[in-house]
Amino acid sequence: MGTYRPCVSNGIHLFFAAFELGDGNGTDRLGVRSSFSGSSMNLGVNTLFLVTIYVEAILGLLLLFAWLQNVQIRAVAWWGCANLMRASSIVLFGMYGDVSEAVSIDLANAMLFLAYAVTWTGARVFDGRKALPIYLVAGPVVWVVVSHLPTFTDALDLRFLLASGIITAYTWLTAYEFWRGRSEPLVSRWPAIFVLFAHGSLFLLRTPLAAMLPWSPTKVFESVWLTVLSFETLLFTIATAFIFLAMAKERTEYRHKTAAMIDPLTGIANRRSFLNDSTELMRRRSAKPCPIAVLLIDLDHFKSINDRFGHAVGDRVLQIFAERAKETIRASDLVGRLGGEEFAAVLYNASQEKAVALAEQIRCAFAEATTEVDGCPVAATLSIGMVLNQDAALDLPELLAQADQALYEAKERGRNRVEVAACDLPHSCKDSPRLGAHTAKSAA
Repeated sequence: MGTYRPCVSNGIHLFFAAFELGDGNGTDRLGVRSSFSGSSMNLGVNTLFLVTIYVEAILGLLLLFAWLQNVQIRAVAWWGCANLMRASSIVLFGMYGDVSEAVSIDLANAMLFLAYAVTWTGARVFDGRKALPIYLVAGPVVWVVVSHLPTFTDALDLRFLLASGIITAYTWLTAYEFWRGRSEPLVSRWPAIFVLFAHGSLFLLRTPLAAMLPWSPTKVFESVWLTVLSFETLLFTIATAFIFLAMAKERTEYRHKTAAMIDPLTGIANRRSFLNDSTELMRRRSAKPCPIAVLLIDLDHFKSINDRFGHAVGDRVLQIFAERAKETIRASDLVGRLGGEEFAAVLYNASQEKAVALAEQIRCAFAEATTEVDGCPVAATLSIGMVLNQDAALDLPELLAQADQALYEAKERGRNRVEVAACDLPHSCKDSPRLGAHTAKSAA
């Protein structure tokens, strides 16, 4: 790789606190002669340099391997490539003196900036947003162009400030992308935001920190900041790699859990999820009693719809019901698909008048939306059985049983209607339900 040592010059590589390598013969541009064996600090930087290369490469390969195990999370591949690009950047940096400065300084730093841009792009892809190719290469291009302007060529402070600004911008943008997706309940998202924001802040502070140091070219290796800042970057690399892996793992587990609770066709809660959520709602109600209504809903003559128009239209009818139901019920209410063409809903803290009005709204909205489905004159309707409970401490199975009896009554009385079973006590609900009809003919 050649002999290298940090020195204060016009090259900048942010991984090592903006110090440039020597000329390969142990002499820097300021004429300071040194060797690796001549200073314990020099040996420490050399070791840290090599360790950083190995760590970046290993973490990059680890992330790519994790992506191959679950190719659906493409962001992991972006992050793996970013680590490998940082490793390549440091290798090019270490070739100073053996290759031209265009490679060991310009290309090395441009590749470093591109690595941070790729990390940012991975954060966008992780939350379902598109990559932005122009902004992806904007940082490296700005560096290559601006750093060769006459004002910047021999101004180390300006070049260093420019490089720090580019990396801070990409790092903070990465933190912002994770912040934008905070609605997804991933615990590991928050450590990622904190680490990225802190790392970007430290990059922005590096120039003032360096200006405060009593620099002496002959004592450049004795600077504690050179080791501290470089070591911080190494720790940042390790921390973010494992946080990204944790986020990918947590995302996979969350989606599996969600898939187990969501009906894939309609997008609403499946039977298991609905019963679990309803039971929890009942438990909350026992602590603070309030009126509650349970609806059992069945699409009328659904088998006939499948037979006449095909299963594709039948599936679309089920989806239309789910859409109209979600639009109608309140945020505190629940709706789910129990199986086939049968659905259920729980209306929390709803009086009889409000519950009946919501049920009628669902029935009418569904009938209107299915007058024609995919060009077919479907004109589907539904029947609803409802049980209202004011104070009695009934469990969900008892309420569903009463709603089922009310649904049966709705079917017997001609379908396309809402039937209400009023019950006040557990024994009256089980033994002698009092069915009252709330009938509303379809507009069709």
